[in-house]
Amino acid sequence: MADALSIAKAVSTGETSAAAVTEAALARITARNPALNAFTTVTADRARAEAAAVDAAIAAGRDPGPLAGVPVAVKNLFDLKGVVTTAGSKIDRENPPAAEDAFLVRRLTAAGAVMLGALNMDEYAYGFTTENAHDGPAHNPHDLTRIAGGSSGGSAAAVAGGLVPITLGSDTNGSIRVPSSLCGIWGVKPTYGRLSRGGSTMFVSAFDHLGPFARTLADLALGYDLLQGEDPADPAQHWRGEAPVLPTLDAGITGLRIAVADDHFSRGGHSEAFAAVALAAAALGVTRRVTIPDAISGRAAAFLITMADGANLHMPNLRSRAADFDPGTRDRFLAGALLPAHWVQQAQRVRAAYRASVARLFDTVDVILAPATPFSATPIGQAMIEIDGQAVPIRPNLGVFTQPISCIGLPVVAAPIAEPARAGTPGGLPIGIQIIAAPWREDLCFRVARALEAAGVCAAPPLPGDPA
Repeated sequence: MADALSIAKAVSTGETSAAAVTEAALARITARNPALNAFTTVTADRARAEAAAVDAAIAAGRDPGPLAGVPVAVKNLFDLKGVVTTAGSKIDRENPPAAEDAFLVRRLTAAGAVMLGALNMDEYAYGFTTENAHDGPAHNPHDLTRIAGGSSGGSAAAVAGGLVPITLGSDTNGSIRVPSSLCGIWGVKPTYGRLSRGGSTMFVSAFDHLGPFARTLADLALGYDLLQGEDPADPAQHWRGEAPVLPTLDAGITGLRIAVADDHFSRGGHSEAFAAVALAAAALGVTRRVTIPDAISGRAAAFLITMADGANLHMPNLRSRAADFDPGTRDRFLAGALLPAHWVQQAQRVRAAYRASVARLFDTVDVILAPATPFSATPIGQAMIEIDGQAVPIRPNLGVFTQPISCIGLPVVAAPIAEPARAGTPGGLPIGIQIIAAPWREDLCFRVARALEAAGVCAAPPLPGDPA
């Protein structure tokens, strides 16, 4: 599968047509999705109509847009007109089809993209593995017996598996960064409030972010730029209209104060997680280490707020239709419903204090490197893993390094290690890192990512059997 920039150029110049690109993408989905289980809905008729519109615009001499003919797909919590938005659930399948596209979907198609459908996810975005009881698990393209991560597992698997070059996902506690790491692709969790959530199913409104996945950094930057825009339908959005990041990818990192996160971010994982960060730091010549203060308390607060807010959102169905939930999701929601109110209030106080202390840290540093996941992809169905000699549950521990970042809304680019075997991952499975900056400084994350790409450290590793 070609990258999005190459596809758009070929379509715009007449080297190929959007219709041909779309048919090829649909054929790939037919051939590969049964093994990956990334797509839950394929919108073939819509895709063909949108491709025809792109080709007609080109024939008429009109600008088809920067994503001309590029196949895209979205996590099944984004509204697609005429499609039921299930958010990975059984209950929401009874809802009527969406009356219009989500805001970010409209941004993509306005740029010439062709929408191919909806992607697998953990039910109501509450999970890190995309082992969905209703739709089945999403499979990791690098080893079909292993998880793709979650909750945006279908979004990551579709890109890593070569079905489409760009997808959209959501990230509440790590649901873009975890599957990016496990599937070996790029992802970005923007600053909280940066991109509109209009037309998407919420999980925890105070933590929910939306963002793109891509196989190349340039595609990620282009997708991120094109998603920008003001949307009054999302009251949490604080659109600021900054310059796009794609033209600044090669601005360099001279003068940037970059450090590696220690303390909480240097323990609680397997060696490959920390080796991945060490590879990136060495390539950048970074030796400084910093402590993100109170990260453990911040993560604990995120756990409580997530459980309580998620349970509150689904309380009517928990009371009347508990048996229709994915059992794992239901049990976490029920636990959240039983939390004492004063615990949740205290968690909000801790979160506010934690945000303030991290803000002070960014007075002395511009970018922080940290692991994205504590280990590489585990077998589907495996519940426990050993860390530091102790058996711990896989699902909650996949977010050990991402939760402390998302609960205070920091922007992050998730970067894949180009040669994961150098980090010592089992069987050369993918693993990634987080590139973290202060709020609204996504541009710095992308600049550091570009430096790591130029150094040959960060890139999407090829699938086994594919050309490098």
